[in-house]
Amino acid sequence: MIAFPPLQIFRRRHPGVAAALALLASAAVVAAVPEPANAQQPATATASASAAKTGYAEVNGLRLDYAVHGDLASKQTPLLVLHGAFMSGEAMAPFVTPFAASRPVITIDARGHGRTGKVRGALSYDQMADDAVAVLASLGIKRADVLGYSMGGSTAIAMAVRHPDRVGKQVIISGAASLDGWIPEVLAGIAQMTPEMFAGTPMETEYKRLSPTPDAFPDLVAAIKHIDATPFAFSDAQLRAIPGRTMVILGDADGVTFDHASSCSSCAAAATSRPRRRVS
Repeated sequence: MIAFPPLQIFRRRHPGVAAALALLASAAVVAAVPEPANAQQPATATASASAAKTGYAEVNGLRLDYAVHGDLASKQTPLLVLHGAFMSGEAMAPFVTPFAASRPVITIDARGHGRTGKVRGALSYDQMADDAVAVLASLGIKRADVLGYSMGGSTAIAMAVRHPDRVGKQVIISGAASLDGWIPEVLAGIAQMTPEMFAGTPMETEYKRLSPTPDAFPDLVAAIKHIDATPFAFSDAQLRAIPGRTMVILGDADGVTFDHASSCSSCAAAATSRPRRRVS
């Protein structure tokens, strides 16, 4: 069983912190809880996930960890899966396993996360988008569909805006196209986070298990606080110019506002209603 710190102790004094930690923990719990012994999964998907090819790509001054599930030589469009803050590519297994049954799937450990190791400098969505495209290029992939969760969702949007010829279809889960798309209380809670608040949580435990720099977790906390306090925004015009089809997914208890997600979805619908330019 995963033990969490008693959030109720400071929920009354710091409701935003509790909300932010609960939001972050929800994804980590899904990734950390093992499948039941009698869980039924397609054999091909399980085999593909267990036979992942792993490695590092030298991109933009750092070594980014990646994993490839499936055969890149197949004629199926690859799917790039981008994780959220305090997660890793490995944590996205619930998405990877079913998709890897029918197409190659690539995961990346973003800057400062997972096996990529200690964050160096500030995080930005533009930089992480460029990192992802560079990893695809290192693998000889001209274009991929993209699925991004939370931080990975905003990174996916940045990829489609900055590198539209490299992105096919995309799925944005709990991602924002601007800083003000987040619920203010969640951002306020993130601003108050400290490394000590993560003691014993899956976020800290998994970081220390995977990272080549296990003592650098406080640096990651600082980097996440910084990116979530730094204004960014992709305009409606930029979103409408994205050529690929886009699905926007939001949960009832999400950190992104419904109005923002609805606006992003409307822009995506307007974009795909136009005649589309074929990219070879």
